[in-house]
Amino acid sequence: MIPACNLPSFRNALLSWFRRHQRDLPWRRSKDPYRIWLSEIMLQQTRVAAVIPYYEKFVEHFPDVQALARAPEEDVLRLWAGLGYYSRARNLQQAARIVVAKHGGLFPQVEAEVLALPGIGNYTAAAILSIAFGAKHAVLDGNVARVLARLGAIRGDLREGPRWLRLQKFADELLESEFASDWNQGMMELGAMICTPRSPQCLLCPVSQYCSARELGLTESIPERRIKRATVKVALAIAIFVDGKGRTLLLPPPRGKGSGKSDDIPALLSKMWHFPTIAVKKDAAKELRIHLAKMLGARSVRALQMVALSPARHAVTFRSVTIFPYRIKIVKLPRIAGTKITLLSELASNSSVAISNLTRKAASAAIASIVRTAKTALL
Repeated sequence: MIPACNLPSFRNALLSWFRRHQRDLPWRRSKDPYRIWLSEIMLQQTRVAAVIPYYEKFVEHFPDVQALARAPEEDVLRLWAGLGYYSRARNLQQAARIVVAKHGGLFPQVEAEVLALPGIGNYTAAAILSIAFGAKHAVLDGNVARVLARLGAIRGDLREGPRWLRLQKFADELLESEFASDWNQGMMELGAMICTPRSPQCLLCPVSQYCSARELGLTESIPERRIKRATVKVALAIAIFVDGKGRTLLLPPPRGKGSGKSDDIPALLSKMWHFPTIAVKKDAAKELRIHLAKMLGARSVRALQMVALSPARHAVTFRSVTIFPYRIKIVKLPRIAGTKITLLSELASNSSVAISNLTRKAASAAIASIVRTAKTALL
């Protein structure tokens, strides 16, 4: 799509721009494949600004693949809490254990072996191998695909199979194999900072003279917007037991694959520690009381005073979740096998327990309710 005679000047322009203007990101200060791998997993569907503090805290606790491999899963999830898509963290640790057990703690440099690790696909493998080892692999992610589509004025859904293969071939042709690390990072940087989805900064683009979409006036219409999955509304009722010492109970992480439905509780709770939680059809208070009666016994539940707290909003992939939290003041916390007892106040921010943001929002609502009640009592 770019004539062979123009490739040297095109490559030089992009590399020169990247080397002058690249962002100072913490994972760019190292060629350690573990840190590059970690950053690539964290950056999946997550903004750079959001990732940086998580990345820095994560490598502080788990500085190498050995430390990650031997850590308790709960510690890994606790440090991941807030980034979402928790299967990334679970796959990361599972892969770390394979690297330690099968590869002696050294990240593999054979593409097939990298692709065999949980949570690593074609893009992530190419990124790690090229950035850490200088391997001659061209990356293709959303940012790079957008740059390529505009350079070649490629219309249609970029993720459609044959079109994505065409883009990969284009990326392979453009690759400056002698400087694969800088090249791939430069292409991704260009897509992230200049060739953005809306209002691309063509006047600042180092390769705009090669862009077919700009020449044709199509930069705003390429790539075409993908049709998003319809949002599904889900309502959850959550019981927050609180005793006189400010302690609460959490149920253990759900096991199994879950139902796969829109109100799949394990998925909504990210398979982490959580308050008693149910999906609601009509009457949140009534349905939650019925659920607790099954859990604790009808006689115990009749005496419970459930205080309805302010509803909260939450989003999980395609789901729009409304949370209906209920604070239940109780003299003695129920004894349920496998539960964890912890101070409610510890769950609002950086908890020592691995909980999802959904559970944290419910905890924050309960804490705010207790503070309001205490202030009212002083008046």
